[in-house]
Amino acid sequence: MYAPERHLRIVEEARQHGRVDVKDLAELLAVTPETIRRDLTSLERRGLVRRAHGGAIPVERMTFHPGVGDRGGINTAEKMVIAQAALDEIPENGSIIIDAGTSTILLAQMLPADRGLTVVTHSLPVAMAVANRPGIDLHLLGGSIRRDSLAGVGTWTHQLVGMVSVDTAFISAGGITPERGLTTHNIAEAAVKSALIKAARRSILLADHTKFGREEFGRISPVAAIDTIITDPKVNLDLVREVEGAGTEVFWPGRD
Repeated sequence: MYAPERHLRIVEEARQHGRVDVKDLAELLAVTPETIRRDLTSLERRGLVRRAHGGAIPVERMTFHPGVGDRGGINTAEKMVIAQAALDEIPENGSIIIDAGTSTILLAQMLPADRGLTVVTHSLPVAMAVANRPGIDLHLLGGSIRRDSLAGVGTWTHQLVGMVSVDTAFISAGGITPERGLTTHNIAEAAVKSALIKAARRSILLADHTKFGREEFGRISPVAAIDTIITDPKVNLDLVREVEGAGTEVFWPGRD
């Protein structure tokens, strides 16, 4: 289990039980007590728990959203599958938007070198992944850079998004439900993602199975605003049927 996954589990246990003990967490997560103590120190620095004798107690906050570096280690295999499948949707010698997100960063790293592409992004990690690639004309949208996602948001970003029209946008989201559509944890990022969808003739959501049935604070768009959702084979089929009933196709590698 990666450290970010342990941290999420520790915070969940603390909030559920009101307190966590080092010994119990070490047994539950199959790591040493020293590892748990380091985890608790890290979580305390981030204001998510407060250390107590032999363990910790939760500090109530609305949500725990790891930064992009932390999230990169969560469901990595599934995200690799999704990014690989998304390569089939890359246009020949066309233009694309790549949104901020861990699956979209992987897609950027996999972009083929044998075709000319115009790439638009507001994500610093995406831009760094393609900046030196031959055949790619990169356009980085400016704005106020959020520390957790390393993505541009705000007035400048929206002005620049309004100046482009692309073939395909590859979007990420924190949650997908038929009722609330696509959501993410931050309103400013939700607004940018919504604008990116409108700037493309076709929009594709890259979302692993954990995003289905989940709702977050900032609304991006209705499900029907997305043409296709690419996910992984672990997705719950009942949730897929609900999402498809709301107006968009869900695809994963191996689906007939």
